[in-house]
Amino acid sequence: MFEIARLSGVLVALASPLHRDGTVDEHGVSRLVEHVIGGGVHGVLALGSTGETASLDESSRRKVLEAVLEATAGRVPVLSGVAQAQLSSAKAEIEASARMGADAALVAPPFYYPMSQTGLAGFFRQLAEGAPLPLMLYNIPQFTKVVAEPATVAALAHEGIIKGVKDSSRDFEYFEAVCLATRDIPEFRVFTGSDTMLLASLAMGGAGTICGAGNIAPAWVVRIYDAFVRGDLEDARGAQDALYRLVLAVRDGVFPSAIKAALHLQGICEPWTAPPAGRLDERAEARLRDQLAEWGLLTRAASRH
Repeated sequence: MFEIARLSGVLVALASPLHRDGTVDEHGVSRLVEHVIGGGVHGVLALGSTGETASLDESSRRKVLEAVLEATAGRVPVLSGVAQAQLSSAKAEIEASARMGADAALVAPPFYYPMSQTGLAGFFRQLAEGAPLPLMLYNIPQFTKVVAEPATVAALAHEGIIKGVKDSSRDFEYFEAVCLATRDIPEFRVFTGSDTMLLASLAMGGAGTICGAGNIAPAWVVRIYDAFVRGDLEDARGAQDALYRLVLAVRDGVFPSAIKAALHLQGICEPWTAPPAGRLDERAEARLRDQLAEWGLLTRAASRH
């Protein structure tokens, strides 16, 4: 039975495999899920930022989530990402995710218009009324233009409105502030979305990561978490160093085109991003191929070792 209060470790923010015409590649989803579960991850997020949720239509979002749930088959928890600028639309996404079998919803604040902290808190309070899934807040101000201030996160956590937060701001002081503000709620889950800061986040009491690079090398990310848990900081630092280099290598192009390109090079799915964005350009893909080959990541089996 899924208990969000026990959720921890490495969750992969899954890419959404697509065909060239923009339709969902269910077989690619299945291969990707097997790839990350084979790497030892503790859960997955469908339809996050790496999953291009804001660029997919409703039918495609449902197909992606359905394919992820079918492929995971209950082996790991499945979170569903929600990025809607309108309250009723966000509620509909959460309800659909619950009907399909997701375990929790990761919800971004409404974007487009500026939002006060009072408005942000009100949005989540209204979402939580009768919500069929536990809610987590997704702090990603570079996409939403809204910062969920630590005091707001803590207030919603103390009220039981949200059960956790994923912070993708890349602002470690912010992450520390959220940890401090919620430290008296041990069941509240604080995840970093910044793969490069996983070890530091764990040291501050974070629950783990919900990350994009885990699509490519899931075992690399799991190694950091496992080494930290057993107290082997030297091994954890070495693994974090390797992951840092990988993360920088997949920042080329329009996000997440480099992640899609890497998965294509690994034989997992096609390289296409949701229209109107295009695939990674040939020069960047050639550089990425060389780097992945150097690191032994050009086969799915290699990424599990």
